Amino acid sequence: MTALTLSTAGAATLRADALVVGVAKGPKGAIVAAGAEAVDKAFDGKLAGVLDALGASGAEGEVTKLPAPAGLKVPVVLAVGLGSVPEKDESFDEEVLRRAAGAAARALHGSKKAGFALPLEDASAVTAVAEGALLGAYAFTAYQGGEKKAGKEKDSGPKQPLAEVALLGAKPRDKEHKAAAERATVVAAEVNVARDLVNTPPNDLTPEAFAAVASAAAKENGVKVQVLDEKALVKGGYGGIMGVGKGSENPPRLVKLSYTHPKAEKTLAFVGKGITYDSGGISLKPAGHNETMKCDMAGAAAVFASVVAAAKLGLRVNVTGWLALAENMPSGSATKPGDVLRMYSGKTVEVLNTDAEGRLVLGDALTKASEDNPDAIVDVATLTGAMVLALGDRTFGIMANDDAFRTSIHEIAEEVGESSWPMPLPAELRKTMDSPTADIANMGVRMGGGLIAGLFLQEFVGEGITWAHLDIAGPAFHEGAPHGYTPKGGTGSAVRTLVRLAERTATGDLG
Repeated sequence: MTALTLSTAGAATLRADALVVGVAKGPKGAIVAAGAEAVDKAFDGKLAGVLDALGASGAEGEVTKLPAPAGLKVPVVLAVGLGSVPEKDESFDEEVLRRAAGAAARALHGSKKAGFALPLEDASAVTAVAEGALLGAYAFTAYQGGEKKAGKEKDSGPKQPLAEVALLGAKPRDKEHKAAAERATVVAAEVNVARDLVNTPPNDLTPEAFAAVASAAAKENGVKVQVLDEKALVKGGYGGIMGVGKGSENPPRLVKLSYTHPKAEKTLAFVGKGITYDSGGISLKPAGHNETMKCDMAGAAAVFASVVAAAKLGLRVNVTGWLALAENMPSGSATKPGDVLRMYSGKTVEVLNTDAEGRLVLGDALTKASEDNPDAIVDVATLTGAMVLALGDRTFGIMANDDAFRTSIHEIAEEVGESSWPMPLPAELRKTMDSPTADIANMGVRMGGGLIAGLFLQEFVGEGITWAHLDIAGPAFHEGAPHGYTPKGGTGSAVRTLVRLAERTATGDLG
């Protein structure tokens, strides 16, 4: 991963491959942002004019490279847009700084070191710029490069991410700045771990392989781990997980990760959907809908990364992660539409559509997580296309059995830069899942499908336990061009929200 340092060097004396400065959109053209004073001086106070001449406007995410003047030790100055100048006495929004740093880091792929001289008014700004740069520098290159055909030279492979980010203007000896940088490093590292898992081809990331990765990382970070294999799942009566996984040659797993703090007063349970590949099962997905279904385990990846982050940060809260892992495939042994499954809770489910499988594995995991009687449960899942239709591909939906908890999660998500929106759980939709054969069907009416999925999950949450459901189907996998700190492919959606929720719970500041 890209290294992060709080540099004591000035912009004029730093030796690096590039120097990143901010440029804002003023009423009469580009304005050089705070932090770049020494750079502007090297341009004889004419940096804004040079950028104007090059067509730079200061729009958010806009990147302009220009040769550095003789007064600097770097060969290139990279100006990144911060958008409109803030109102008087206001600072640049943290998400604006995060995205700008990410755009700059992406533009510097292949470089060894870059100095970031963006506005750093306080520790929060340090966190934002550090996170943005470390997330923007991400690249998934594990399957690229290597040797060409026999007898030919080795392929040099893709450009590697920016190797080192030096934050200028931060104070290495300031406790708050140092802590902000350390937190950003941990959180960004775990977001990138989640991204790696989502991007890994499904032939290499089977339920068993995912469980092995989680187990190894957990043990390295003092997190207890328990893995239930297919035999234990059958014996334990996990009909939902086994019903989804039995059509595949790669059997399912249920992984429990437990981070505990000796002084913790609260316990959170995170539950993640981990369908390592989703063909739709017997209800096979149509052509054009299968190609990205390796991402259907993004919820489990987020849960796994969040528990490890909580452990690395030493948060004063107990966090348990549940990874419900299965591969949904069609075969002679696969669950069929019309089959009835007996869930771990004892409730029976008529399966009307085998492509509504995520709610089946989550149902078992939610019941199991409830047995520990945590203070709150949050499940995370790429659950429904209906949520993407409702909110687009950059915003996740939040449902909950407690309005205040839903509001808190929404506020937390917005605070850390993850777009979200609170969604209802209309009671009248529950009856559309009534089954003449079983206790409940796994499908209801088509309209409001994302809400119906939430209502289904609510059936498996223990009585009296506060619960929220995050449907990250939209933002979990980005198919378009990269933007800000968001890469193409896996995004690590919900990791930052879960980590901040754990931090708030640890300090008793949940609202």
